[in-house]
Amino acid sequence: MSKRKQFLESVHDEHVQDFLNFIKLHKDGANPFDLAEVLPELQRSQRQELWERQLKLLQHSLTAHPPERWITGAEEDAGDMEVEISEEQIQTMAVIEGITIVSTVSLEILQENDNYTSLLECAQTLNCIESALPLSHTPLQQAIHWLFECWWRQDLTGKEELGWTAFLVCLENTVTLEKPVSELRRLCTQREVLLSVDFASERGQQVIDPLLQCFFRPSHIKQEEGKRFLAFLFSWNDNFIRMIHETIKNQLQFFPKTLSVHVAEIYFRAWRKASGSFLEEIESTCIQDLMQHALLLHRNSPVHSKVRQILNYFHKQKFREGIDEMLHRLYKPILWKALKATNAEVRANATLLFTEAFPIHDPSMSSEMVDQAVQKQLDLLFALLDDPQPLVRSSAVLGVCSVLARCWEVIPSTVITDLLEKLILQLANDTSSPDVRCSVFMCMSIILDNSLSHPLMEKLLPALKSSLHDSSEKVRVAFVGMLLKIKAARAAKFWKVCSLEHLLARLEMDSPPVSKRIVNLLFNSFFPVNQSETAWCERCVTLIQTNPAAARKFYQHAYLYTAPANIVKLMLVIRKCLNVCIQNAGDDEFASSNKENSTMLEDVLSVQDTASMASLLEILVILWKSVQKSLIANQEAFKYTTSKFASVLPQYLKIFQEERCKAPLILLASLIPASSVPALRSKVMSHLRSLKAGTAVTAYSQSVECLCSWGQISHIVELIESWLVEAIPQGDEDTSGKVHFDGLEESKPDLGLDYLDYVLLHPKTRDCLFTLPLDQIRPLHKALDKWKSLLFSSLSGAEVSVAVIETALRAFIFHGRLCIHLQHKYPEEREFLKSLEHSVSWVEKRVLPFLANSSSEQQLSLSRKTVESCLTVCKDVLRVSVGDSDFRDHLLQHVASVLQTEKGYLCIPHMLALLTEVAQGCLSHKPEEEQEDQQSLTIRILTNIFQKVVEIIAHRLRKDKEEGQELCCSSEEALYDFLLVTKFASERSEFITGVFSSLCAAVIIDISRTLQKISHVEEVLTPETVNDLPPLSNTILKVMLSSPAVTRFFLSEMSSSIESEAIDSITQWAAVTHILTIIKQSDAIIVELKEIALSVRRQIQNYYNITAENSDNIQRTIYESTVRTLNDILNQCQQPNS
Repeated sequence: MSKRKQFLESVHDEHVQDFLNFIKLHKDGANPFDLAEVLPELQRSQRQELWERQLKLLQHSLTAHPPERWITGAEEDAGDMEVEISEEQIQTMAVIEGITIVSTVSLEILQENDNYTSLLECAQTLNCIESALPLSHTPLQQAIHWLFECWWRQDLTGKEELGWTAFLVCLENTVTLEKPVSELRRLCTQREVLLSVDFASERGQQVIDPLLQCFFRPSHIKQEEGKRFLAFLFSWNDNFIRMIHETIKNQLQFFPKTLSVHVAEIYFRAWRKASGSFLEEIESTCIQDLMQHALLLHRNSPVHSKVRQILNYFHKQKFREGIDEMLHRLYKPILWKALKATNAEVRANATLLFTEAFPIHDPSMSSEMVDQAVQKQLDLLFALLDDPQPLVRSSAVLGVCSVLARCWEVIPSTVITDLLEKLILQLANDTSSPDVRCSVFMCMSIILDNSLSHPLMEKLLPALKSSLHDSSEKVRVAFVGMLLKIKAARAAKFWKVCSLEHLLARLEMDSPPVSKRIVNLLFNSFFPVNQSETAWCERCVTLIQTNPAAARKFYQHAYLYTAPANIVKLMLVIRKCLNVCIQNAGDDEFASSNKENSTMLEDVLSVQDTASMASLLEILVILWKSVQKSLIANQEAFKYTTSKFASVLPQYLKIFQEERCKAPLILLASLIPASSVPALRSKVMSHLRSLKAGTAVTAYSQSVECLCSWGQISHIVELIESWLVEAIPQGDEDTSGKVHFDGLEESKPDLGLDYLDYVLLHPKTRDCLFTLPLDQIRPLHKALDKWKSLLFSSLSGAEVSVAVIETALRAFIFHGRLCIHLQHKYPEEREFLKSLEHSVSWVEKRVLPFLANSSSEQQLSLSRKTVESCLTVCKDVLRVSVGDSDFRDHLLQHVASVLQTEKGYLCIPHMLALLTEVAQGCLSHKPEEEQEDQQSLTIRILTNIFQKVVEIIAHRLRKDKEEGQELCCSSEEALYDFLLVTKFASERSEFITGVFSSLCAAVIIDISRTLQKISHVEEVLTPETVNDLPPLSNTILKVMLSSPAVTRFFLSEMSSSIESEAIDSITQWAAVTHILTIIKQSDAIIVELKEIALSVRRQIQNYYNITAENSDNIQRTIYESTVRTLNDILNQCQQPNS
């Protein structure tokens, strides 16, 4: 019996195992049995018999073991319980799989006259049960879906139901899978299934959400198959087009710009393939809606640029049939109106669209009408360039340049010339807007991309040369960018547009954004990498002699435009040049050890040319620093370079004695390892010791940095400490163990403090200092501390020179600064915090008594400076967060002590600065539970001290008005900083209440007292500005109004005062009204102002009886003035709501 006959007979419920064996053989690639070969050999009657038999086999299997008895995924995943799957289910699944395979192969051999009713019934039965298959049989489910997909492709009877199932499954997969590329291809081939479903039907509504989700997925939007499918969806239903468009608009703000181009392509494909009502819907609902949004959206909208990107895609397709007509038709009702709109931003948006789509015309019009339309549009370009708003003019510049670049060949030459002259001669010099000027230069690059423009541009561009010196940096950046474009496009000689002299002058003085571009522009001129290294040096010397400062700037940025190896080569060739100059000067000893080509630049340079020598040395340092990291990374190159320079550096120091030459030589030495130049260390130290007090920083900065880079900072520390110790007039001090320097004639403590200041001020040197062991820094710390004794001696009346006193005060400050750094470096212990606390206690014990009872102006001044210096150092401790809560509490006690002294008010600005740091430290960090009570106590002490400060200022104003006003002015900035700390506090916190209750009471009492002093009704005036208030109120309100948040806190506290009935006189109510009058000038707090004004008006009604007094009664006049002012405030508050 043949295999065909055996297989046909196996398709029976009594021979199930035989059937499954044949299926197994078919799936085994090594076995010759293949259904794809067997089934085509069957006759038509045998095929029909096969389909009938397999239908009966399927029905029998499902009857014997129906889906209701199948164990699905829920039972299979039932925790730790093992669920045994029956043999019947296993066999049923195998039968379903076999029938699916036979059915799929059958579709491939189906012939025209075949009766496949039984095969259809099989497929329909599989369609009914596929959703009930267990999760473990996903491959079987996929095989059934593939059968349905094949059925749809062959356009067989019943394809709608089967195709719909396959379509739904494929759609779901593309939405849920992370990489749905293969599913997208299948979905695209099945897309016609959707057209068989009515949009309004249940199935149509079921599929809407998954279809719209496809527009959320970048994978769908980017892939070719995805674009094809998404564009096809526009042909399903008119209403669905609207839904698609709304979905895309909602998602645009989340799409990256790169995705917008793909979205545009989908719209374009949908439009190109649409017809009839679909085409009308796409044009009106989608494309024209995008046009409207591009016109009306704000420029800063996240969607605006993406909408323009989509439309720009259509504009770029103008060469395709139908695009010009469509753009003309859709833009006609909206674009021309927008170009004349009142809103400048709408006009600017319309300008961009108009110029991108230029020319906008209907190809079906006659040539004469097209010419007229284009001429009108050209006239409109000129009008837009003259728009009164800079935004529109800037947009018009961009548009005109893009139009000229695209349409140069078709626009009349006279129009081109007129447009360019308007841009170059008029708008490039638009004094009203740097944005317009910037646009001209940025957009010239667009025109230069068209080579046909070069001859005309070469004639016109020189008129722009003065723009290199524009007052706006961004304009200068754009101008140099244009020169770079001219150079790259070879449109003209850039030095004919702007001379080399002007470029170098601007390079010398301009900011990095401009100077880097100028270096790029001139790089090949002064660093011709394709020529010999000698040529590099010659160009370098030429640049130095032309403009030394520009040369330094040029080589500072040169590393950006060439390889580090070329920079090193230039350094070595400059060294060679310097050696030649020394040889030519007749130094035989140097010549014998460093023989160089004596013809090199011998007619141009000499050692006597100090300026050129110094510039070459400076450029050496600049070049080295620019590639220092690269050199260190390449140790072989680093060793070679350092050896070359180390061999000549001592001779350079000997030959080049001028100060300008010494500075770069010392910097150069700092770049070389100390082991390579052992003799230089003593020379550098000798230089530092030989300087005089008061020397400029530039005289010692390089030497200090040089020693730091060599790791020799300990010598500087020892020198400073030695000078400080020896300058203190104490004969019994033990100076054993100190390092003494030969040739030290006198101590220079001031100069030592200058060195210390430089070291602490610069991160590189400071980090170097604190790499030293603590034992090497402690002597310096103790030496600084000892200078306090000189301060006390001076205060006690001892004869101490002014210079020594100033030095002692500086040493006291530096002691505090050094303590801060050391505490930060060693936070484990409180050694240096204790030292600072000791200094604070010393000030309280030794200095405050002199501040309270000073016998002379000099004594008062010194005690004040000492206290202020102490407060400043303590403020810095808290600012850098190295102080703990104990230190903070110690400082609050110190501030209280200063305030209690008679002249303590002189230090109020510094005390406020310190209180600011205390408050910020308390409020910006949430305390641990066990520390909450301590922090609450600290805040109460802080607010009490602040209240005392306000009271003392008010007292000084009453006692000595002139001195009080001076105190108010000096405290203004510190008060502002203190009040800004309130942003760390909640609205009704203890800190806010304490601070603003003090301020509120102070202002009300201050203004009220002024009103009480009025003796004539004519003096009753309502203040117009904050300057019309008394000094204290003036200061407090001026500071408070600088921050809306602070003003709200103040008004909140004032509202509480009104509700608490603490205000009990007409003058105090008038004071409140005066405060509201000043505050109403701020629009940010209208609501709070209105509420308080209404409360005041209710309260003030209690004083209505005053109106019964005579008209010349001052109390009555104050009342009436207050009522009028309140009405004015309330009227102003109503205006925004009207």
